Amino acid sequence: MAKKASSRLEWRINVPDGTSKVLEPESGAVGRIWVGLKGCMGIIVLKVWRVLENAWHIGVADPRKVIHCIKVGLALSIVSLFYYMRPLYDDFGGNAMWAVMTVVVVFEYTVGATFYKCINRVIATFLAGALGVGIHLVAEQSGDQLKPIILGISVFLFASAATFSRFIPSVKARFDYGAMIFILTFSLVSVSGYRVVELFELAHLRLSTIAIGTSLCILVTMLFCPVWAGCELHHLIHQNMEKLADSLDGCVAEYFKENGSEKDLNKKMQGYKCVLNSKAAEESMANFARWEPTHGRFNFTHPWKQYLKIGASLRNCAYCIETLNSCISSEIQAPPCLRKHFSNKCMKASSYSINVLKELAITIVKMKKSSNIDVKVAEMNFAVEELVDALKSLPTTHFIATTTGEESTKAKAEGVEGSEHPSPIMKVLPLVKVVSLMVEIATRIGGVVNAVEELARLAEFKAAKDGKPKQNQPTDKLVADHRNS
Repeated sequence: MAKKASSRLEWRINVPDGTSKVLEPESGAVGRIWVGLKGCMGIIVLKVWRVLENAWHIGVADPRKVIHCIKVGLALSIVSLFYYMRPLYDDFGGNAMWAVMTVVVVFEYTVGATFYKCINRVIATFLAGALGVGIHLVAEQSGDQLKPIILGISVFLFASAATFSRFIPSVKARFDYGAMIFILTFSLVSVSGYRVVELFELAHLRLSTIAIGTSLCILVTMLFCPVWAGCELHHLIHQNMEKLADSLDGCVAEYFKENGSEKDLNKKMQGYKCVLNSKAAEESMANFARWEPTHGRFNFTHPWKQYLKIGASLRNCAYCIETLNSCISSEIQAPPCLRKHFSNKCMKASSYSINVLKELAITIVKMKKSSNIDVKVAEMNFAVEELVDALKSLPTTHFIATTTGEESTKAKAEGVEGSEHPSPIMKVLPLVKVVSLMVEIATRIGGVVNAVEELARLAEFKAAKDGKPKQNQPTDKLVADHRNS
């Protein structure tokens, strides 16, 4: 009796070691679908894990963000009681939802931003509600035929005027949110008032719920781990000064190949980019800081606008450092003998410039006038004068002759025409550019000094304790020159 053929075919292959392996047949449609689903699930799980990992890192880096989330949840839970509890719901009815919506839209990360939205919302709602009710009364006295016409014209005029006000820079900076709420509230009151009989009661309930929501937001954001926009701005300016000093140090060290970790140098050199990108954050924080009440060392009249001037001065320095950084990767470089000739002078000017920035950063942090700033600025100016003198006394002819001889010898050895190599003058120019940038950076740091001193005067920083400043290279003449500049 012949053996029945197996319904499953097996394929075998021989391998070099003399053994054989069985090749499994391809799975059917169901198997392929299952494999695809497992792959999709794996990708989804991996992405979710990465999101959770990023969220964990954000929370660890700044726990205040986690606290802010908790504060928002707490405020919403409390304001929801007006909807859950029957006695409160009987008083406010469906208008209690306006309190919930208010908390959602006005609760911000910083105290200043929350104050900005709360005050704008309350004032705009009150003005728009009162104006809407007044126009509604006038429209009722005009008869049923003219009533919709008057309401429609009023909506057109006031909405257009409020929208145009948002293009005015001074209004946009401080009352943009209020103008938007005014348009929304006035339109709602005017349109709904045409059909609603008890308009006064409706306006009163909505204004009450909005006042409750804003008051709750202000209390929660101020009582539980407050984040002040003014403190954030103050800290940002201090950080930018530190980063700018590190960037200058890293760029000069990299150009003259000072000893140091390449990773640390690259990290230092990227600090100026943060300074260049901080303009929007500074303007936003300064705007919100003006809404904050007195807190810590900052009173209500603290000169927040002066921080913007300091930030602008720091960005002026950062532009020069960015250009200095581009000199490092330039295709045409100065000969090593030239760079060695200017290395000490440039490093000295860089060191004194960094000392000035560090001293200014300490002045910002401690909010005390520095007793050594004049001496440090004079040291910087003295080092810059030495650098300029070294540039003026540069033995260009000697270096050109030396470089020409080296290039000619190299060209003959390689069998290349000398005209294909950069001229000696072109090799000197990059170093002249670096020296000019060092002088310009020192000049712009002087602008930062003036801005910080103006802040110290306006904010009435405490006077520094009397001390004996270092009397090294600077002279009294240089200090006087700095004061007169």
